[in-house]
Amino acid sequence: MTKRGYHHGNLKQALIEAALSLIEQKGPTGFTLSEAAKTAGVTPAAVYRHYEGREDLIAEAARQGFEMFADLMQFAYDKGQPSALAAFEATGRAYLAFARKHPGHYIAMFESGISLNRTPELALAANRAKNVLEKAAGDLSQHIPPEKRPPASMFSAHIWAMSHGVVELYARNTGASSPFPPEDLLESGIGIYLRGLGLVAQDE
Repeated sequence: MTKRGYHHGNLKQALIEAALSLIEQKGPTGFTLSEAAKTAGVTPAAVYRHYEGREDLIAEAARQGFEMFADLMQFAYDKGQPSALAAFEATGRAYLAFARKHPGHYIAMFESGISLNRTPELALAANRAKNVLEKAAGDLSQHIPPEKRPPASMFSAHIWAMSHGVVELYARNTGASSPFPPEDLLESGIGIYLRGLGLVAQDE
């Protein structure tokens, strides 16, 4: 990576990309801000003009990740319309797809220990992503009788937790093995959950 173009506003993005690479290689706490500067091809002094510490850089990578994640979730939700079930299932698949395609962002978002409230911008981006899944859950739960209907926030939190578990155990090369592809595990798990709520037909 060269320094060309940094004076035109590319330095911050170059540092984020350097951080993402280091996060994938060493984890969110396995590198210093100086290493990020070296990877980006700039001096440490240049980094400190934009970020006070490593956590600020990781927080910005997480914010960017949540923006991308929310866009992908919204696209999946929209693509599944007008079927509430198809839209909901699509958001679950989008979660797994994002984790696989953007591991550095995913780690910064969910495994770095950075508070989602560290900056207003990060909190806003994270809430936008959460709200897409909650909206999909809310749409689908309208097919459940009111007296049996779980809150949409609980419904979506269950699916979010299930998706995250599949990612962490079986889609991130952590050493855990499964006889089934992660996609199949997630789809069948969501199916069992939805059957329990009476939203899809029971197997014969």
